[in-house]
Amino acid sequence: MAVYFFYGDEDFNIELKLNEMKSKLNKDFLAMNYQTLDNPQYPELITALRTPPMMFGDMLVVINAEKYFNSQKNFFEEKELEDIENALKNNPESLNIVFVVKLPRDENKKIDSRRKIYKILNQFNTQEFPVFKTYKTDEIAYWIKQQAKKNDITLKEDAIKLLIESNGNDLRLLNTELEKLKLIAYPEKNITELLVKEIIVSTQDLFNITELIMKDQKDKALLEFKKLAEKTHPLKILATLQTLVRKWIIIKTKYGKNPTLEIVKLTGMQDFLIKQTFTKLKSTNLSDLVKLKQNLYEVECRIKSGEVLDIISEVEIALIK
Repeated sequence: MAVYFFYGDEDFNIELKLNEMKSKLNKDFLAMNYQTLDNPQYPELITALRTPPMMFGDMLVVINAEKYFNSQKNFFEEKELEDIENALKNNPESLNIVFVVKLPRDENKKIDSRRKIYKILNQFNTQEFPVFKTYKTDEIAYWIKQQAKKNDITLKEDAIKLLIESNGNDLRLLNTELEKLKLIAYPEKNITELLVKEIIVSTQDLFNITELIMKDQKDKALLEFKKLAEKTHPLKILATLQTLVRKWIIIKTKYGKNPTLEIVKLTGMQDFLIKQTFTKLKSTNLSDLVKLKQNLYEVECRIKSGEVLDIISEVEIALIK
């Protein structure tokens, strides 16, 4: 029976798995053979589970099921759960059903295994997708090697180490870096440490830009941004800066109140760097950091949706408004 249950706080690995499954469908009939549902109520869910497969290959139905687990009371009645279980047990091979529960990243939350819906779904092909621990660099390195192989490139050990030092356990960002490296290195396929250094945005440069903004020296901040944008794409700067600001917000909020090890796990930074960063952020208001992160997120969404014509100008506005 082709029923799957994916859950965990590493949403990027879940997306990769779903994309892999989707790629195996008949591309000529993808519109009919692929469907996503967001926390469907019982009538819509049971209809999807009982949908006969099309005549054009396998069908894939992805059910985002977060609300099935985080609602205060049971999402389904007992009789409804029985119907759901029976439908899944009698699911035809060519109808692939995937229940997905993405847990909040960096909040150390676990799925509620006491719920009846969990006991039902756990009977099938269950796989957990946890965030890699930042200190387990061997696991991250293995993941990088596997993704590099899919991109038809190879990385030397020193190049992998540098990627991890720069991006931590952010798999989405690491994958973006691998895609860039493939394009930059073409037609070569072996990625060196030197090539990785060329695409890494300097953390110190970003810190300087943000520090100038916080000191209300926005003209100098824009000048530094323009210098950085000459050698790095603005979207790369945005992605890295958002990650950096998120870590600063965590440090600003938790340092001195929570164990340092917890902050290490949340940020992927070494304890001495956390202490150093906290010292630098002492005169920075938390509300200003939160506002900056929101501004950067909004402009990134607008850029990716095609609403922005002049990317550099839009990023500059996001930095200083």
